[in-house]
Amino acid sequence: MPDAIALEHAWKFYGDYAALRDLTLRVDAGSCCALLGRNGAGKTTLLRILAGLSPFQRGRVTVFGQSPNSEKAREQVGFLGHGIGVYEDLSARENLHFFARVAGIRNSNTIANDWLDRVGLARVAAMPVRQFSRGMRQRLALARTFLHTPGVLLLDEPFTSLDDRAITMLSDLLTEARQRGATIVFSTHQLREAFAIASHVALIENGRLCYTGERTPEMLDDPALLYRRYMDAGAA
Repeated sequence: MPDAIALEHAWKFYGDYAALRDLTLRVDAGSCCALLGRNGAGKTTLLRILAGLSPFQRGRVTVFGQSPNSEKAREQVGFLGHGIGVYEDLSARENLHFFARVAGIRNSNTIANDWLDRVGLARVAAMPVRQFSRGMRQRLALARTFLHTPGVLLLDEPFTSLDDRAITMLSDLLTEARQRGATIVFSTHQLREAFAIASHVALIENGRLCYTGERTPEMLDDPALLYRRYMDAGAA
């Protein structure tokens, strides 16, 4: 069985600037990998490549053995980027109904209503998204990402703008996704939340992989440990 996600000597250039530099990373099926690093390290670039939204110039990248651009890979991916990715002039219910139909879900109305309830937006289901706060939009975007039960979840800063209750909700969704066998890669600066959820960790600096391995109890006790050990000490 191939790795759920594999990057082999991947390079990504923006002009002459290398956003990813000879990066090799494997993520086992069913695991949850926290992607860590400072702003500009290359985390968003990596996630967008895996989602098939950004090309890479060198190396090899696969999702369940397929190119990220392939239809088979895209069908298995749920992606949450920095942009919310919903339609502001539609209501929350209309948005989820639309995305459910695009995903080929037959009972799209039922699924939309179920997810609005899951993310705490049922009472504002008929409200246009343009009237939502940033946190409400993030909840709706999470519902859009999860509603088709993807086998791979790629989440870029998913805790952004969420209050404590919503963070707990997201943590529960990620735990449930892992229990059904989904593979998760998410970037975040919120280390305690990351280590509480992740089974594995990957640390990136200047487009290079500094560290990858299982999340240890030591990381839970001292969330800044990896940064001190592999980045502040000058390792890159």
